[in-house]
Amino acid sequence: MREFLWAALHVESWTEFTWVMVGLVGQLLFTARFLIQWLTSEREKRSVIPVAFWYFSLAGGIVLFSYAVYRRDPVFILGQSMGLVIYLRNLWLIHAEQRNAPSTPN
Repeated sequence: MREFLWAALHVESWTEFTWVMVGLVGQLLFTARFLIQWLTSEREKRSVIPVAFWYFSLAGGIVLFSYAVYRRDPVFILGQSMGLVIYLRNLWLIHAEQRNAPSTPN
């Protein structure tokens, strides 16, 4: 069974297998962001990008970036690093807006 699984995943060691699992977790986090955005938009009946979308983007991006570095894939590294900058910037803007918003009296 292990031989079949390793052949299907193109790995030859437990280290490679572990990194493929890390990559798959990253991809699942990245995919979850779209599900969150879709479900939120359906509930609101309009297009909405919730803050959780950016957190899942960041988490998935970090994990996928780590996987890309392990695989030494320059295209994948470049693509994920650019995304990380965008996700961080969006979270920064969201939190800055919340800090600067006037507080509402109780």
